[in-house]
Amino acid sequence: MSWTNLTGFGGKHSGDITDAPDGASEFIDLRLDRVSAHYLVPQVHVYSGEGFDKVDEALFGFMTRDAAQRGLPYEPRTVRMRSALSGGSRIVLPLVFFRGGDGRWWAKWMHLGVRGQSWGNQTEVGSLGTSSLVRGIVERRFLLLSHLVKLLCAKAETYALYEPGMELTEPVTFVGIERPESLPEGSDMFALDRLNELIPG
Repeated sequence: MSWTNLTGFGGKHSGDITDAPDGASEFIDLRLDRVSAHYLVPQVHVYSGEGFDKVDEALFGFMTRDAAQRGLPYEPRTVRMRSALSGGSRIVLPLVFFRGGDGRWWAKWMHLGVRGQSWGNQTEVGSLGTSSLVRGIVERRFLLLSHLVKLLCAKAETYALYEPGMELTEPVTFVGIERPESLPEGSDMFALDRLNELIPG
């Protein structure tokens, strides 16, 4: 769905705005109960003119609305998340929506900038490359902190899974996202800023 094909696939595009010296917004409305696809990949294209790095502000966001809000004007309070678009690329893929095994929709932020053409970028032209790129991101199994902790526990002489309020009396090596309020003196802490040190180089 794009400015060349405003309806279909369970949704509707608001239409292409080609001149907006004071700024403008474009929308895509989707009825998720009518979408048969498992993945939705929004794309923001610079067809012509200045890029994301030349404008004062460029944003992508998504909102959720229920049946009672249908047809109502844009309401900022319904915006769930938004992100700035920046950089010298001419195409941005902010995120991918995907349907989980339970039927619910999830969002994975990607913030991918694709070089594109200097003029005339269109969704229909780059869909094959976009599909391959997004598939590689969505299907990739990333190393999770829980997996890393299991590997460390398997090699440790003793270990304990920390719970809030647990009293620690001896120095420990602590792995987690947030530092507990009181670690015994001499303890070593691996939080988000040091997790990379746990992965052998």
